[in-house]
Amino acid sequence: MTDVWFYHLETQTLQQVLPILLQRSLKRGWRAVVQAGGPERVEALDLALWTYDEGSFLPHGTARDGEPETQPVYLTDGPENPNEAAVRLFVDGARATPILDSPEAVYERAILLFDGGDAAAVTAAREQWSALKAAGHTVSYWQQGEDGGWEKRA
Repeated sequence: MTDVWFYHLETQTLQQVLPILLQRSLKRGWRAVVQAGGPERVEALDLALWTYDEGSFLPHGTARDGEPETQPVYLTDGPENPNEAAVRLFVDGARATPILDSPEAVYERAILLFDGGDAAAVTAAREQWSALKAAGHTVSYWQQGEDGGWEKRA
């Protein structure tokens, strides 16, 4: 079973937090897949990862770029894992249950990021928490503090 971490965004946006989490994953030697809620969000995240910091580079790509198996970070709105990622991040309401309950799921960790200011996103995260826990995954909940740091709450 996959360890599933829920990140409750409160003081920073997804575009601010996602690059940090991806950099940490790459430092661990993990490839990553980021699954967004739709193709337009994949495009927006692709642009955001290219422009988030003038002083650094976060290698990533999408299906449009070709050779997805070579990408350290692969952005998608589908279930594929062409780069054999160890970590999968779910954003913008992407559903984790069908992916993580699949026999092909071989992730060391899954991360669900959701906006604490969006009532629908909070409700959806709670539903996914319940479903993943019932399926036997180890789930933990991380809440963002005022300083932008993360505190494990459950």
